[in-house]
Amino acid sequence: MIASISLALLALASLVLAWIDLRRGIIPDWLNLMIAVVGLARAVMVDGCAAALGAGCEGIVVGVIVWLLRQLYFMLRKFQGFGLGDVKLLAASAIWIGIAGVPVQLLVASLTALAAAGVMQLAGRSMTRQTAMPFGPFLALGLSVTLALQQAGWIG
Repeated sequence: MIASISLALLALASLVLAWIDLRRGIIPDWLNLMIAVVGLARAVMVDGCAAALGAGCEGIVVGVIVWLLRQLYFMLRKFQGFGLGDVKLLAASAIWIGIAGVPVQLLVASLTALAAAGVMQLAGRSMTRQTAMPFGPFLALGLSVTLALQQAGWIG
């Protein structure tokens, strides 16, 4: 029951996140916080406080690593390629799927974003290296797919 409710809340938050990011190009902090808090609450209720502490630490580690990569990219390219909302979403996602799940999430998000860019190009929209595209909806999809694969036992 607890797992079902937490998954429903995650799905709702992911849909709202995707809608807001597509319309406004921003992922609100309150949505990232909701995803993190619901993930931590689920971990406490399902696996105990120690598991929640571990999940929180994994979220922090992922957030710091992605933030550092974002800074490095800016130093090299002189523009931001990844928004802070995306960084926070990856940190919140790690609470749900762990550090090991984040590469799968990023793979799913990147492939679906690439497919979307291809469809937009085919539809006549000019796509260049500088074309901005909200990544939050793809990260949310990647989170959902990764979580489903973990629940099915296909990935660890």
